[in-house]
Amino acid sequence: QVHLVESGGGLVQAGGSLRLSCAHSGRRFSTTTMGWFRQAPVKEREFVAAISWILYNTVYADSVKGRFTISRDSPKNTLYLQMNDLKVRETDVYYCAKSRVTLSIVGARYDYWGQGTKVAISS
Repeated sequence: QVHLVESGGGLVQAGGSLRLSCAHSGRRFSTTTMGWFRQAPVKEREFVAAISWILYNTVYADSVKGRFTISRDSPKNTLYLQMNDLKVRETDVYYCAKSRVTLSIVGARYDYWGQGTKVAISS
């Protein structure tokens, strides 16, 4: 079993920053990619960013380029998402996920998901 646990969500004013973390543990399989997605009620899940675990290649949604940074700490088995200049419309639950597909931006290609961490941005 693989466990992904997100943390770091909270309430912040528009223009502010948050850093999300995702600790993963459990049964090992080849971690190719880890990613961040977000979803609000009655909205579809949206890709945010992904990182290839070994090569450190990254991919971002156009809406977050230049403001968000995905990174990972391999020895700690932890994934991060630094979010700057947050917008009110980015109020969502943010999920980390693990995939065996290289840098996929498609949620269906991710095998394991965390429980999510809530991010709220006030105006």
